[in-house]
Amino acid sequence: MRKLGQILIQAGKITPEQLATALKKQKTEEKKLGTILIEEGYISEQELAKTLSQKFRVSSIDIKPENVDTKPIELIPSYMAQKFQIFPINRRGRKLILGMVNPADLEAIEAVEFKTGFKVEPLVVNYYTMKKLLEKYYPLTEKVEKGKEKEEEFEFGKDGLEDIFVKEEEKEEEELWREESREKPVIKLVNYLIASAVKKGASDIHIETYEGTLRVRFRIDGVLQQVAEPPYRLKGAIATRVKIMTGTMDASERRLTQDGRIKIRVDGKPIDIRVSIIPTVFGEKVVMRILDPSSLMLNMELLGFEAKALKRFRDSIYKPYGLILVTGPTGSGKSTTLYSALSSLNSPEINIMTVENPVEYNINGINQVQVNPDIGFDFAVALRAFLRQSPNVILVGEIREIDTATIAIRAALTGHLVLSTLHTNDAPSAVNRLVDIGVKPFLIASSLNLIQAQRLLRKVCKNCRKKIKPSDTDKLRILEEIGLSKEEIRNNEFYTAGEGCPECNSSGYKGRIAITEVMPISMDLRKMILEGVSADELREKAHDEGMQTLREDGLVKLKKGITTPEEILRVTVEP
Repeated sequence: MRKLGQILIQAGKITPEQLATALKKQKTEEKKLGTILIEEGYISEQELAKTLSQKFRVSSIDIKPENVDTKPIELIPSYMAQKFQIFPINRRGRKLILGMVNPADLEAIEAVEFKTGFKVEPLVVNYYTMKKLLEKYYPLTEKVEKGKEKEEEFEFGKDGLEDIFVKEEEKEEEELWREESREKPVIKLVNYLIASAVKKGASDIHIETYEGTLRVRFRIDGVLQQVAEPPYRLKGAIATRVKIMTGTMDASERRLTQDGRIKIRVDGKPIDIRVSIIPTVFGEKVVMRILDPSSLMLNMELLGFEAKALKRFRDSIYKPYGLILVTGPTGSGKSTTLYSALSSLNSPEINIMTVENPVEYNINGINQVQVNPDIGFDFAVALRAFLRQSPNVILVGEIREIDTATIAIRAALTGHLVLSTLHTNDAPSAVNRLVDIGVKPFLIASSLNLIQAQRLLRKVCKNCRKKIKPSDTDKLRILEEIGLSKEEIRNNEFYTAGEGCPECNSSGYKGRIAITEVMPISMDLRKMILEGVSADELREKAHDEGMQTLREDGLVKLKKGITTPEEILRVTVEP
């Protein structure tokens, strides 16, 4: 997009000589070009606003400082409003109506969309009206007046991501990396994406290429949210930049899948990023998985276990031997639960060893090993080696095939406590899954201590949640659909997500909590496993013995006002 000066020259509003004079003055005064053009008398504020409004087909607005809606003001920090000469006028759902002196300022629009999570709709505001709005609602601080406000401190932390990546930029100068990936805008954009994702608590960054479109999404509280559409021409440069940051990927290879890791510090915190890049029809898709050690929850009471389920789980992990399985799909919090269990067991008297792919978080006092299938060092090989190291507790990252399952069960039967994960929909189905991969029922029955299934529910934002009223027929229908009786609906308060607020990044939800299905293996269940009964029969027996299903645990959270009926419907199914 052409710059402001070129637009005004083409429209016949200023001359090239006037532009040259204004640009020269801008170098010494650190003011916006439009401000200098008005102050020099080259163009009036009304003429500038009218020209930009016509050029970009953006409406203009004449607003008085005393008549503004003050609610959106908190969405934009003072330094940003002053720097870009912008003012939030109104908010309509996921859209932010933004007053701008220059609606062609894409940098301002992208910065606001990253900061707020809203889609910006610009309106032209003339210079002196904007000046009055900023003076009243975003008064100049000493830092802003001196031009020393550190944007990095807001977005990137005290050191700033630019400082974080200095060494990598120096290294890339020493090698013949692609020229496009060394351009400052690309470096800043990738840094900005990472910093914004960490700040918003995102677990993943997805950079996706489609025909003529480049899309960036963050996974926040388990749900993908679109946050930006960078210029399409940067698709190759962004992927190349990420490859360079890993230090191990081939920046010139665009036909094969690649995996790598980035280790950085954001706001003084060490952040580990797992990178996966795959070729698609229109370019490369980049996924960055953010592992923030400071966000690891190791307190089992805070994970979401109800009291009875927590007691059952703890009773099992404190047994001297046996197999404990935690099941659920990718992203359901299985690793967090297992790390919490290991943290509870961790003491100088116990030898705890883990074999993982990859090691996600480092825990002091625990021996953690990462497998490397490329050289033949897989789970089964690592487990065989472990048994020669006299461990008390063994964590196996995942059981996928018969060799790993056989060795893990053998360890559980010979005096070791073994914890592992399995991909099944619920706890009873884990038994059938082990049989499917080739484990004999008598080995399963004799080794298992407990199976736990889990999911993560989004917690409703307490700041903007809405109480479900008797007149909300659609919401009441969902409450009945998920299994609540009319009496339960009458006797409890239920909430649904609101329109969103700054507290929850305008999503209506803030944070997640685990729902669990904890199934201790009783003598009766062992007999049923030996007999080869179905998962449905195991579930029915476990339920009779006090197991709460995932749906039932979710309803407990719903009655406590922690989540919404829509989340229960999204995450769980009727048993």
